[in-house]
Amino acid sequence: MSDVATSTGRAPTVFVPSAEALATVLAPGARPPRPSALSASMTFGWRAMLKIKHVPEQLFDVTAFPIIMVLMFTYLFGGALAGSPSEYLQFFLPGIMVTSVVMITMYTGVGLNTDIEKGVFDRFRTLPVWRPAALVGMILGDVLRYVLAAFVILGVGLVLGFRPDGGVLGVLAGIGLLVIFSFAFSWVWTYFGLVLRSEKSVMGVSMMVLFPLTFLSNVFVNPTTMPGWLQAFVNVNPITHLVAAVRAAMSGSSDPSNTMWLLLWSAGFLVVFGTLTMYRYNRR
Repeated sequence: MSDVATSTGRAPTVFVPSAEALATVLAPGARPPRPSALSASMTFGWRAMLKIKHVPEQLFDVTAFPIIMVLMFTYLFGGALAGSPSEYLQFFLPGIMVTSVVMITMYTGVGLNTDIEKGVFDRFRTLPVWRPAALVGMILGDVLRYVLAAFVILGVGLVLGFRPDGGVLGVLAGIGLLVIFSFAFSWVWTYFGLVLRSEKSVMGVSMMVLFPLTFLSNVFVNPTTMPGWLQAFVNVNPITHLVAAVRAAMSGSSDPSNTMWLLLWSAGFLVVFGTLTMYRYNRR
């Protein structure tokens, strides 16, 4: 346009749109209100569930893995540790439910790291919503996975002969305690997902932390059978408190001490790693 204008000696024509023309292009009406923190978090949580809908293979770790764990440990160790698999199952099933669900929490950090590497979270940060909503919503979506895994394990246990004395209310109370702890514990992996540079690194660090916590606990055997130096670690292990509280709820009794420790551990994970995650996320 400028070359043509120079050759003809005329100034280039500048088009200025009228107010009427702009009104037909721009969205009419008042600007929509800014979504609340809860609304934005629930929307991102729905996004996490839609990912499961479109990629159902993601449910492998909450379906096939728990079933394999229950069958393998019940029939591999049940006869040696309790005299029969059915007797061992009564002791073991709440513990393996905790182990399976807590293991699944690491995928929160893995998924976060993957989204960051793909640039998804950079786009989220430009949206006019509560900034932590993407992180909170992602973990809320993962809560569905925790509940599903717990019920899958419970279903397999009932088929094999597990009979909780606490009934339906005791089972729901135990699963509720497990979900509370898992939600808080997930913030540990969100922090690792932000600070580590690859999803393999996140998974490696997660397994290095989870294996000692889950196996050096009261999941598989009574801690009184262990050496004293090992009992010292097992007795302060948060997984030990969680398993004891869930076992007590499902058996129809209560364990105020371990339940209190479980809630304190959950609050600690949420406050410490939630704060570190938000600090890192806002400055990334």
